[in-house]
Amino acid sequence: MDQTITASLLRAEAKVTLAGPALVMDRLCDYFVEHGRMNRSERSARIDFIYGSASVEADDDSLHILAEGTDATGLAYVKWSLAEHILGFAEGETPRISWTGDGATGSPLPYFREMRVVSAANVTPRMRRVRLKGPDLARFATGGMHVRLLFPPRASAVPQWPVTGEDGRPVWPKGEDRPVMRIYTIRKIDVERGEIDIDFVLHDGDETPGSTWARRACPGDIMGAMGPAGGELPDADWYLLAGDETALPAISRILAELPAECRATVLLEVADASEEQLLRSSAALDIRWMHRNGAPAGTTSLLEEAIRGIAIPSSAARRFIWAGCEQKSCRCLKRILRKEWKLSTSEHQVVAYWRAGHTADQVEH
Repeated sequence: MDQTITASLLRAEAKVTLAGPALVMDRLCDYFVEHGRMNRSERSARIDFIYGSASVEADDDSLHILAEGTDATGLAYVKWSLAEHILGFAEGETPRISWTGDGATGSPLPYFREMRVVSAANVTPRMRRVRLKGPDLARFATGGMHVRLLFPPRASAVPQWPVTGEDGRPVWPKGEDRPVMRIYTIRKIDVERGEIDIDFVLHDGDETPGSTWARRACPGDIMGAMGPAGGELPDADWYLLAGDETALPAISRILAELPAECRATVLLEVADASEEQLLRSSAALDIRWMHRNGAPAGTTSLLEEAIRGIAIPSSAARRFIWAGCEQKSCRCLKRILRKEWKLSTSEHQVVAYWRAGHTADQVEH
């Protein structure tokens, strides 16, 4: 493995004994090719992410892995991702992954912050905004819009939080002390004040821990946040942003950060007119709201039909399409963009934010 390391980088290494290291490396490369810049040969590969890099080399009975990051959070993300996917791709095996180097086992997660509620109020009848305050939030302002929120058990007087495991993954509290985790978008961040705003869609039912927590949130309540995650959009002259209400916080954040010289077409599906929000941006906007008017979320084709009616700029222009929606709709939009519009993967990103009929384990927004 190439040992040339930039002096400012943090690094950690591990040797993972496997029955089929070359096969696992191939599977790693097949997965990570859509998540970073890949440079590989027959027996080795290097993947550069926005938060660090990973090097993998296969020999006859093991994988040699090297994780690098420009800060503790970036290194921890590389270690976590490598371990998670090696364990997932090593079918029938449970290899031991033990890192040496930066990032000690049992130490606090560098991407974790304990947060307290400052305020909570409804933005629309089905969207509630909670303001959270915590220490050292500058890292949450770069490298992604999303955070993993950790909701502690209500009976827990002193919340228990995860720590760094031997394999780089979080080690979680056991039993009733384990917090529930869901992924959300940072709607707004004020680093100087140490505050972030999170918008919660108020789903119906009891199996929606994020919504239930947001309804009950009071100033002083404690919760955890891990982040950032999700990456950032590339520079473009024209954007198409589409989604249902679960994607509305992300789209709002994207629009607020666009420069004045950009143009953006925005397609938003919500329950009805009462769920429309004022969206602010320096860019020139074309916003189109679509209402389900009683139809359950995830049962309409409003987004697909609206996107098919959009005239996109020619390939000579810098263009980018981003969408977040229900899983089936996500698959349909990917087919439209890739098969019908013939867009490259560098020109679009479509994310499944939730899955119809799966409330207990869905990613909530």
